[in-house]
Amino acid sequence: MARWQPGTRERLQAVALRLFAEQGFEQTTVAEIAAAAEVTERTFFRHFADKREVLFAGQDDFLALFIDPITAAPADTAPFELIARSLDAAGDYFPHDRRPFSRVRQTIIDAEPSLGERELGKLATLKVRLGEVLRDRGVPEPAATLAAETGVTVFHLSFQQWIAPGEDRSLATIARERLDALTSLVATGRTVGGTSE
Repeated sequence: MARWQPGTRERLQAVALRLFAEQGFEQTTVAEIAAAAEVTERTFFRHFADKREVLFAGQDDFLALFIDPITAAPADTAPFELIARSLDAAGDYFPHDRRPFSRVRQTIIDAEPSLGERELGKLATLKVRLGEVLRDRGVPEPAATLAAETGVTVFHLSFQQWIAPGEDRSLATIARERLDALTSLVATGRTVGGTSE
Protein backbone atom coordinates (compact mmCIF):
# COMPACT_ATOMS: atom_id res chain seq x y z
CA MET A 1 0.00 0.00 0.00
CA ALA A 2 1.11 3.55 -0.70
CA ARG A 3 2.17 5.56 2.33
CA TRP A 4 2.79 9.24 2.99
CA GLN A 5 1.96 10.30 -0.55
CA PRO A 6 1.47 14.01 -1.17
CA GLY A 7 -2.12 14.88 -0.45
CA THR A 8 -2.74 11.79 1.67
CA ARG A 9 -4.71 13.75 4.28
CA GLU A 10 -6.94 15.31 1.63
CA ARG A 11 -7.45 11.94 -0.06
CA LEU A 12 -8.44 10.36 3.25
CA GLN A 13 -10.96 13.16 3.83
CA ALA A 14 -12.46 12.79 0.35
CA VAL A 15 -12.73 9.02 0.61
CA ALA A 16 -14.15 9.15 4.15
CA LEU A 17 -16.75 11.71 3.13
CA ARG A 18 -17.84 9.55 0.20
CA LEU A 19 -18.13 6.45 2.39
CA PHE A 20 -19.96 8.32 5.15
CA ALA A 21 -22.46 9.60 2.58
CA GLU A 22 -22.94 6.19 0.98
CA GLN A 23 -22.94 3.94 4.06
CA GLY A 24 -23.61 6.21 7.00
CA PHE A 25 -21.10 7.53 9.51
CA GLU A 26 -21.52 4.82 12.14
CA GLN A 27 -21.44 2.03 9.57
CA THR A 28 -18.11 3.17 8.09
CA THR A 29 -14.91 1.89 9.69
CA VAL A 30 -11.42 3.33 9.70
CA ALA A 31 -10.24 0.14 8.01
CA GLU A 32 -12.62 0.76 5.12
CA ILE A 33 -11.51 4.37 4.77
CA ALA A 34 -7.84 3.43 4.77
CA ALA A 35 -8.34 0.63 2.26
CA ALA A 36 -10.34 2.84 -0.11
CA ALA A 37 -7.64 5.53 0.13
CA GLU A 38 -4.94 2.89 -0.47
CA VAL A 39 -3.09 3.54 2.79
CA THR A 40 -2.68 1.60 6.01
CA GLU A 41 -4.77 2.19 9.12
CA ARG A 42 -1.57 3.37 10.79
CA THR A 43 -1.28 6.08 8.14
CA PHE A 44 -4.88 7.10 8.79
CA PHE A 45 -4.12 7.55 12.48
CA ARG A 46 -1.07 9.66 11.68
CA HIS A 47 -3.43 12.18 10.11
CA PHE A 48 -6.56 11.82 12.27
CA ALA A 49 -7.14 10.73 15.86
CA ASP A 50 -10.36 8.94 14.85
CA LYS A 51 -12.97 9.05 12.09
CA ARG A 52 -14.80 11.98 13.69
CA GLU A 53 -11.70 14.10 13.23
CA VAL A 54 -12.07 13.70 9.46
CA LEU A 55 -15.09 15.99 9.83
CA PHE A 56 -13.81 18.22 12.65
CA ALA A 57 -10.06 18.54 12.16
CA GLY A 58 -8.64 22.06 12.10
CA GLN A 59 -10.47 23.51 15.13
CA ASP A 60 -7.51 25.76 15.99
CA ASP A 61 -7.37 27.08 12.42
CA PHE A 62 -11.13 27.67 12.51
CA LEU A 63 -10.87 29.72 15.71
CA ALA A 64 -7.86 31.67 14.43
CA LEU A 65 -9.77 32.55 11.29
CA PHE A 66 -12.20 34.63 13.40
CA ILE A 67 -9.80 35.81 16.08
CA ASP A 68 -6.81 36.96 14.00
CA PRO A 69 -8.69 39.79 12.22
CA ILE A 70 -9.83 41.10 15.61
CA THR A 71 -6.39 41.07 17.18
CA ALA A 72 -4.91 42.72 14.07
CA ALA A 73 -7.49 45.53 13.92
CA PRO A 74 -6.69 49.10 15.06
CA ALA A 75 -7.35 49.74 18.74
CA ASP A 76 -10.28 52.09 18.09
CA THR A 77 -12.22 49.67 15.86
CA ALA A 78 -15.84 49.36 16.97
CA PRO A 79 -17.01 45.92 18.21
CA PHE A 80 -19.54 45.54 15.38
CA GLU A 81 -16.83 46.23 12.80
CA LEU A 82 -14.54 43.71 14.50
CA ILE A 83 -17.21 41.06 14.00
CA ALA A 84 -17.65 42.13 10.38
CA ARG A 85 -13.91 41.67 9.81
CA SER A 86 -14.11 38.17 11.29
CA LEU A 87 -16.96 37.25 8.98
CA ASP A 88 -15.07 38.60 5.97
CA ALA A 89 -12.15 36.37 6.90
CA ALA A 90 -14.52 33.41 7.16
CA GLY A 91 -15.64 34.17 3.64
CA ASP A 92 -12.04 33.86 2.44
CA TYR A 93 -11.66 30.54 4.26
CA PHE A 94 -14.70 29.09 2.50
CA PRO A 95 -14.19 29.75 -1.22
CA HIS A 96 -16.61 28.55 -3.88
CA ASP A 97 -14.66 25.35 -4.62
CA ARG A 98 -15.01 24.26 -0.97
CA ARG A 99 -18.81 24.42 -1.13
CA PRO A 100 -19.42 20.83 -2.44
CA PHE A 101 -17.29 19.40 0.39
CA SER A 102 -19.10 21.56 2.96
CA ARG A 103 -22.50 20.52 1.64
CA VAL A 104 -21.74 16.81 1.91
CA ARG A 105 -20.09 17.26 5.30
CA GLN A 106 -23.17 19.04 6.67
CA THR A 107 -25.49 16.32 5.36
CA ILE A 108 -23.44 13.72 7.22
CA ILE A 109 -23.45 15.79 10.42
CA ASP A 110 -27.20 16.42 10.21
CA ALA A 111 -27.85 12.67 9.92
CA GLU A 112 -25.97 11.78 13.11
CA PRO A 113 -27.07 13.44 16.40
CA SER A 114 -23.69 13.00 18.11
CA LEU A 115 -22.00 14.80 15.22
CA GLY A 116 -24.55 17.59 15.43
CA GLU A 117 -23.72 18.02 19.11
CA ARG A 118 -20.02 18.19 18.25
CA GLU A 119 -20.73 20.88 15.65
CA LEU A 120 -22.72 22.93 18.16
CA GLY A 121 -19.87 22.52 20.62
CA LYS A 122 -17.46 23.95 18.07
CA LEU A 123 -19.67 27.03 17.67
CA ALA A 124 -20.01 27.37 21.45
CA THR A 125 -16.22 27.34 21.78
CA LEU A 126 -16.02 30.04 19.12
CA LYS A 127 -18.46 32.24 21.08
CA VAL A 128 -16.38 31.89 24.24
CA ARG A 129 -13.10 32.69 22.47
CA LEU A 130 -14.55 35.69 20.62
CA GLY A 131 -15.89 37.06 23.88
CA GLU A 132 -12.50 36.65 25.53
CA VAL A 133 -10.67 38.39 22.70
CA LEU A 134 -13.14 41.28 22.66
CA ARG A 135 -12.83 41.72 26.43
CA ASP A 136 -9.04 41.63 26.12
CA ARG A 137 -9.35 44.57 23.71
CA GLY A 138 -11.31 46.51 26.32
CA VAL A 139 -14.82 45.93 25.00
CA PRO A 140 -17.03 46.07 28.10
CA GLU A 141 -19.87 43.78 29.06
CA PRO A 142 -22.50 43.13 27.93
CA ALA A 143 -21.25 44.43 24.56
CA ALA A 144 -18.44 41.85 24.30
CA THR A 145 -20.74 38.87 24.84
CA LEU A 146 -23.47 40.32 22.61
CA ALA A 147 -20.96 40.93 19.81
CA ALA A 148 -19.53 37.41 20.14
CA GLU A 149 -22.97 35.80 20.16
CA THR A 150 -24.04 37.93 17.21
CA GLY A 151 -20.95 37.06 15.20
CA VAL A 152 -21.39 33.32 15.65
CA THR A 153 -25.13 33.48 14.95
CA VAL A 154 -24.59 35.47 11.76
CA PHE A 155 -21.85 33.06 10.68
CA HIS A 156 -24.02 30.02 11.35
CA LEU A 157 -27.02 31.42 9.47
CA SER A 158 -24.81 32.59 6.61
CA PHE A 159 -23.06 29.24 6.34
CA GLN A 160 -26.39 27.40 6.22
CA GLN A 161 -27.47 29.64 3.35
CA TRP A 162 -24.10 29.28 1.61
CA ILE A 163 -24.46 25.49 1.42
CA ALA A 164 -28.15 25.60 0.46
CA PRO A 165 -29.02 24.01 -2.91
CA GLY A 166 -28.77 26.51 -5.75
CA GLU A 167 -26.90 29.14 -3.72
CA ASP A 168 -23.89 30.56 -5.55
CA ARG A 169 -23.12 33.81 -3.72
CA SER A 170 -19.97 34.05 -1.64
CA LEU A 171 -20.12 33.45 2.10
CA ALA A 172 -18.81 36.97 2.72
CA THR A 173 -21.64 38.46 0.63
CA ILE A 174 -24.27 36.46 2.49
CA ALA A 175 -22.78 37.37 5.88
CA ARG A 176 -22.71 41.08 5.04
CA GLU A 177 -26.33 40.84 3.92
CA ARG A 178 -27.29 39.38 7.28
CA LEU A 179 -25.28 41.97 9.20
CA ASP A 180 -27.04 44.70 7.22
CA ALA A 181 -30.40 43.08 8.00
CA LEU A 182 -29.49 43.01 11.69
CA THR A 183 -28.46 46.67 11.63
CA SER A 184 -31.73 47.57 9.94
CA LEU A 185 -33.72 45.50 12.42
CA VAL A 186 -32.15 47.24 15.40
CA ALA A 187 -32.62 50.68 13.87
CA THR A 188 -36.25 49.94 12.97
CA GLY A 189 -36.95 48.49 16.40
CA ARG A 190 -35.76 51.67 18.08
CA THR A 191 -37.93 53.80 15.84
CA VAL A 192 -41.00 51.59 16.28
CA GLY A 193 -40.47 51.39 20.02
CA GLY A 194 -40.52 55.15 20.24
CA THR A 195 -37.06 55.45 21.74
CA SER A 196 -35.31 57.07 18.77
CA GLU A 197 -34.37 60.70 19.10
